[in-house]
Amino acid sequence: MEFDKLVHQPTCLRIFAHLYANGKPSFTDLTEELDVIGGNLSRHLQKMKDADCVTVEKQFVDRMPQTTYHLTGTGRETFEAYVRTLESLVMISIFCIRDCCFSG
Repeated sequence: MEFDKLVHQPTCLRIFAHLYANGKPSFTDLTEELDVIGGNLSRHLQKMKDADCVTVEKQFVDRMPQTTYHLTGTGRETFEAYVRTLESLVMISIFCIRDCCFSG
């Protein structure tokens, strides 16, 4: 059982989870919601984009530039696989605790 290194990084995990749950937030929304500095967020989003996990959309809203991010199909699959790995680990732990501590 192996964790995806991109998703397992704490800041990326928070970004994946937020995008998975919230659709297409703006860069500003992400910095505020995740309490992450813009430069750090940009670096992680670029890694996710390079891995084809995130798409970037740039547009103007009320004559102001706005950048939004969205998980790609690959990004959703990657995050879901990570969650399944965590769930498996929890189930294994529960069985081990039950078998080790309550076998009598």
